[in-house]
Amino acid sequence: MPRVLIADKLEPAGIDLLKAAGIEVETRLGLKGPELAAALREFDAAIVRSQPKVTAEALENPGKLRAIARAGVGVDNIDVPAATRKGIVVMNTPGGNTVSAAEHTIALMFALSRRIPAADAVMKAGGWDRNKFVGTQVAGKTLGVVGLGRIGREVARRAKGLDMTVVALDPFVTAAKAAELGLDVAATLDELLPKVDFLTIHVPLSAETKSLIGARELGLMKKSAVVLNVARGGIIDEPALAAALAAGTIAGAGVDVFTAEPTTPDNPLLKAPNVVLTPHLGASTVEAQENVAVEAAQLIADFLLKGQVANAVNMAAVNPAELAEVRPFVDLARRLGLLHAQIAHGPVRKATLTYKGELAAKKTKLLTAAFTAGLLEYRLSKGGVNLVNAEVFARERGIEIAESANPKKGDFAALLYTEVETEQGTTVAAGTLFGDQYVRLVQLGPYRMEGYLDGVLLVFTHRDVPGLIGFVGTIFGKHGVNIAQMTVGRQAPGGEAIGILNLDGPPPDAALAEVKAHPHITNLTVVTLPPAGVLPGWLG
Repeated sequence: MPRVLIADKLEPAGIDLLKAAGIEVETRLGLKGPELAAALREFDAAIVRSQPKVTAEALENPGKLRAIARAGVGVDNIDVPAATRKGIVVMNTPGGNTVSAAEHTIALMFALSRRIPAADAVMKAGGWDRNKFVGTQVAGKTLGVVGLGRIGREVARRAKGLDMTVVALDPFVTAAKAAELGLDVAATLDELLPKVDFLTIHVPLSAETKSLIGARELGLMKKSAVVLNVARGGIIDEPALAAALAAGTIAGAGVDVFTAEPTTPDNPLLKAPNVVLTPHLGASTVEAQENVAVEAAQLIADFLLKGQVANAVNMAAVNPAELAEVRPFVDLARRLGLLHAQIAHGPVRKATLTYKGELAAKKTKLLTAAFTAGLLEYRLSKGGVNLVNAEVFARERGIEIAESANPKKGDFAALLYTEVETEQGTTVAAGTLFGDQYVRLVQLGPYRMEGYLDGVLLVFTHRDVPGLIGFVGTIFGKHGVNIAQMTVGRQAPGGEAIGILNLDGPPPDAALAEVKAHPHITNLTVVTLPPAGVLPGWLG
């Protein structure tokens, strides 16, 4: 009989589900360090919330442990790369608290628009001043939603029901998808901010989203605007927000999440005016707690009894034997996705992958997932997109992923041909392996070539004229930029061509400006790819 460790408080409904499925359950709370490591070794699976810190040390000798389910969304307290290396599936429950987090966002919006906390405090102190607490309606106002994942969409849907205009910003949501949801769409944050009366953030915390809203962004907003954060602490710069509130740059803020939790006494928001603060209550409802408990239990039961994996956040959902066969092509597919993400312009509508030659007979679903992960991870939280969840994220953003296979061999024994369609056009890239391990780019747009898909690339289109390559090399030499590799593709002498330079490091803006000034260079893009042989955490 499989055994499951409940290492954190879990609603009875989840425990009852496991027992009804014939799984032995044992609850041990407050485990940490060596005690937690020893306990994990005894069980086939574990369910945790936010308290146990499942570190690499705790997983060094995992014993029989095969799966960990987080009853919640974030897996910050689980060392996912360490779990992956040990072959342990890590799963979360992203849907269980969606409604509660969305409702809390709306609650903060109402609390601020009607000044409820301040009025409550004055009344409890013996006061009565109706004129001091004149509020504003939300009906007829504009709500800006940054991030249209599960929670962002639920907030938008509720706001529409309150007769608000909703403007969304999400790099993967096209205007057509937004129209289908009844939303307007902004192309950039700078375009969105001046329009909104309320701004709510629903994106993961990552290097790209840390301090996404700072002093400059707050300065672009209306003085009557209100900012809401029920996502992750750190996305909004807390000192900048406190300063904007004190200066009257914006009218108010509702914050449920903080850079340091619990908050420290020196957090400037604690003394800021016109701010409503709650201690990370977005998922703190009876319903949400029961939902995530049941969802986590079902994930574990399906895994232990049926071998099924859902909502996995790491690589372990893929059979290791299948992966070994196609690992180099998985790396190729992901790099092609990363390339497209940086050279395609506008929101992505569709990606089409064609597997040719020997590749058509391999497990292409893995390759498609890897390509999709590469396509998305450049703009989403690094580490949050992997083989398991990439296509789900794409589908949520209205991106169609299609694949086809053609076993007929062409110029290469195995070829992956990819097309990405956006509102502004289509980009094409194809790759293969040399010697069964060396990843190569063999087509970009209409041009054939043999390029290296690693490191920093300068991709530039130009007219095929004498001296141009020397011109580029001279400029980069002057700026101390070393060119490691170079490849050129063209269709006819003297016509349009494409050049790809592999550089030892990112070129300075001044060098790019000089190169771009050449009259025969029509476009250039800097692309950053992983170094050769470096695999993502979910693959390595």
